[in-house]
Amino acid sequence: SSVSETRYIENGWLDIPKIQTPIIAGVKGYALGGGCELAMMCDFIIASENAKFGQPEINIGAIPGAGGTQRLTRSIGKSKAMLAILTGDMISAIDAEKSGLVAKVFKDDEYEMSLKEIALKIANQSKPLAKLAKQAVNVAYETTLEEGIRSERALFYSTFALDDHTEGMEAFSEKRKPNWKNK
Repeated sequence: SSVSETRYIENGWLDIPKIQTPIIAGVKGYALGGGCELAMMCDFIIASENAKFGQPEINIGAIPGAGGTQRLTRSIGKSKAMLAILTGDMISAIDAEKSGLVAKVFKDDEYEMSLKEIALKIANQSKPLAKLAKQAVNVAYETTLEEGIRSERALFYSTFALDDHTEGMEAFSEKRKPNWKNK
């Protein structure tokens, strides 16, 4: 059956950005076509130095179909996205980091440990606060500055109702690490 008949793109894939928990895309090797689109659906990308990114669909008679033209343009700008999508050329990990597609690049031998450290650092934050922070950044990505500021302020004030806000403030004033209650 054809891709349009199986509708694989609509079957759960596009729900990834709706997940409230922070999601890191770890890329070691190639993230091309759907793999690049999948990585861009995540909150940010951590890459090994040998990673390669791209939307080569034009080389096989198609264009990106799971948000590649939209997310790549928002990540790296119109000019670089247009070049990548119209040529189908790959983007190196270093260029992907320079252009904002990738958050960080690590040497191959440091990659696994560094990725784990970042994931643990995020996992050890207050879960409700991480969700609110993610939501606020996503609003910036998707709306106007004015709407974003309004949304951020509402989310900021909502943190005051959390036990973790009280704990965070107390821990700061007592010069200790917070003991998150995740509520």
